Amino acid sequence: MNKFITTLLIITFNFSSFALAEPMVNARTAIVIDYHSDKVLYEYEPDIQIYPASMTKIMTTIVAFDLIKKNRLSLDDRFVISENAWRLSESGYSSMFIMVNDEVSVENLLLGIIVASGNDACVALAEGIAGSEESFAEMMNEKAAEIGMSSTNFSNSSGINDPENYSTVRDIALMSKYLISNYPKFYEWYKETTFTWDRTGGDPITQGNRNPLLYKKVGVDGVKTGYLAVEKYSLASTMKKDTRRIIAVGSGFPTKNLRSSQSLKLLNWGFRNTNTYEISKTGETFFELDTWLGKKNKVKAITKEDYYLTLDKKNIRDLKVFLEYNGPIKTPVQKDQKIANLIVLQKDEVIKTLPLYASEKISKVNFFKSLITSLNYLIWGDV
Repeated sequence: MNKFITTLLIITFNFSSFALAEPMVNARTAIVIDYHSDKVLYEYEPDIQIYPASMTKIMTTIVAFDLIKKNRLSLDDRFVISENAWRLSESGYSSMFIMVNDEVSVENLLLGIIVASGNDACVALAEGIAGSEESFAEMMNEKAAEIGMSSTNFSNSSGINDPENYSTVRDIALMSKYLISNYPKFYEWYKETTFTWDRTGGDPITQGNRNPLLYKKVGVDGVKTGYLAVEKYSLASTMKKDTRRIIAVGSGFPTKNLRSSQSLKLLNWGFRNTNTYEISKTGETFFELDTWLGKKNKVKAITKEDYYLTLDKKNIRDLKVFLEYNGPIKTPVQKDQKIANLIVLQKDEVIKTLPLYASEKISKVNFFKSLITSLNYLIWGDV
């Protein structure tokens, strides 16, 4: 058997005279990450403590979505609205405008949280799920720990003023990715621009989504705004172009307009200055390798992990992807047997080595055919 090194991809660009500076952002803290590769594209004080305000509601919905996914909660379940929840419908708070003793479905409460940013809906959902908002906050923190939000503590479901309700833009970005990745169908609600609540004892109330970037038709489909007097304006946002997605989180924007313009600036900067390459995707990326004395002439090799590589455009030089294996692959081959390596290099430095496994079992041909094939190879040097 011989060692084969097959070049699958070589990308060579010359950007020696092309280097864009990092964006100047008018915020107290900000981060931009690539959704698929998790690479941080830009960061400014990403680990300082913030008060997440209504970005807290992302976790409120995650807890509910998780329970629905586990069949422990249904969108059709109805919760009776307490006076405690109703009081947050008073002037000065973002509200869904539910009334005491209303029976409201989980679906309507979630839409009231996501689109209308209703603090009253948050409390009603929290009480309905956990019995009290305090108990629900414990569930939020358990989920935060599971996700890996190491610098976050939730003390309520809405994000209203509380010094014990804190996070970082890095953790909020991590939480946003978790939402999008784990609940794609429910995440569709985050791009809804209006929600109408057919309230009891009055005309229906239609409210628009608080996220200003949804209306610009530039590929933004989430996530959540926030505002507190002590924190100023904040926004977790995400933009998708073709198959690529970028997430940006900023906090401490001085004005509402700057929250919008600066967040869009961060997202656009990420797309303009970086590229993400899909090197392998589980169940979708296959590599065909020749076999020796097999009932099939080729075996399909697969990776067992997704791997995306994000590079600054100014640094994309000699990106190479190689397939390395000893071949042809001797049969029999067992399914899930390691048979090759996928090697990713940049500037001749190995960035990643991905083992490749047989996606199928390949049996060896019978003795007679094996003998003929071997003689043919000895005479002609060709299998």
